[in-house]
Amino acid sequence: MKLNSYKELIVWQKSIELVNEIYGLSSQMQRAAVIIPSNIAEGYRRNHRAEFIQFLAIAISSAAELETQLIICKQQYTDIDYSKAEALLDEIQRMLYVMISKLKDK
Repeated sequence: MKLNSYKELIVWQKSIELVNEIYGLSSQMQRAAVIIPSNIAEGYRRNHRAEFIQFLAIAISSAAELETQLIICKQQYTDIDYSKAEALLDEIQRMLYVMISKLKDK
């Protein structure tokens, strides 16, 4: 059997499928990561404590989403070192909780 193109190779087709799986997950993770500082900035610029707290809560939600996606990645891609991302995410989540707590106390 002669192939007319590499596109007919099942291994190539499976590789494209893999790219789509990986790209979908990575773009979702990038979106969740970008939303965290974006909501902090937007909430801060609102100049109202209640709105700032609301946007910080949205940032925490996005952090939880990203944390979930990291867990999924760790299960599927065990050869990647996630420690720095996990440490940063944990630190950010703790900082956000403290900020919200202090803003609510005022």
